[in-house]
Amino acid sequence: MTDPQLAHATEFGRMYSRSLSTAPEVPSITTVIAQEAQDMTGWAGHMAATELINDTRLNGASPTELRNLARQASSAAERFRDAAAARGDRVHHYAEQVALAALGQQNDHDTARATLAEHGESGFADRFDQWWELFGVRPLAAEVTVWNQTVGYAGTLDLVAEIGGRRCILDFKTKGVGRDGRAKPVRDSVVMQLVAGMRAEEQLVDAASGAWEPWPYREGDQPVLLAVAISEAEVVPVQADPSCLRAHWRKFWALRQVWEHSRTVTEQGRALRPIGPPPQ
Repeated sequence: MTDPQLAHATEFGRMYSRSLSTAPEVPSITTVIAQEAQDMTGWAGHMAATELINDTRLNGASPTELRNLARQASSAAERFRDAAAARGDRVHHYAEQVALAALGQQNDHDTARATLAEHGESGFADRFDQWWELFGVRPLAAEVTVWNQTVGYAGTLDLVAEIGGRRCILDFKTKGVGRDGRAKPVRDSVVMQLVAGMRAEEQLVDAASGAWEPWPYREGDQPVLLAVAISEAEVVPVQADPSCLRAHWRKFWALRQVWEHSRTVTEQGRALRPIGPPPQ
């Protein structure tokens, strides 16, 4: 995950402030979406079992060693998640540097590519460069922080660009490769992420002073919303169906209310208290 200047880790999830000197006020787009429960127990169990049966130390292990192996395997899903998140950060950082270079702004392109190479991940950069050239991407803004005061949320968009003469809002998703050799598909929840970005009201100008300006991509023709799956095998852009945007926006709005009420309940403290028997 990227680390925008105004984003803060809180007990209520990631939140954004209006400037570097003010307290967090609203949840991030991803924090709102995370209010939807996701059952990952099956995947976590599969990861633990897979690691355990592939461990060469399993054969002939003593009871104590088996317990240690089981304990280690139980965290397989967590370690896989953390490694995937770190890889995603490196790929996102590279994509940002490509955009900044195209915008003629200060960038760290060569270092970002070298970092991917150090981790054996050059294929992500190669495929991304091919896609960038093939689609003729003309960046307008990279890693732009946006704010919606009416609903109460903020977020940072990966890229706003012009592609094929249309303005587009893009979200990059780093993906592994499936058994078919293709990039794994992007989840539908990204539509909420994209439509929330499209419905922003302001964009950040200066984090230190807290200067904002109206979000310029909300008026006029509706931008094309694209989720871009980046893998070592290919880059697969997919468009959010315009006919589905209203429903996904309503779902996002509802999850924002869930976040608000959950925070209120937490701030109330313990809701249950012990009582004694009634007086005789």
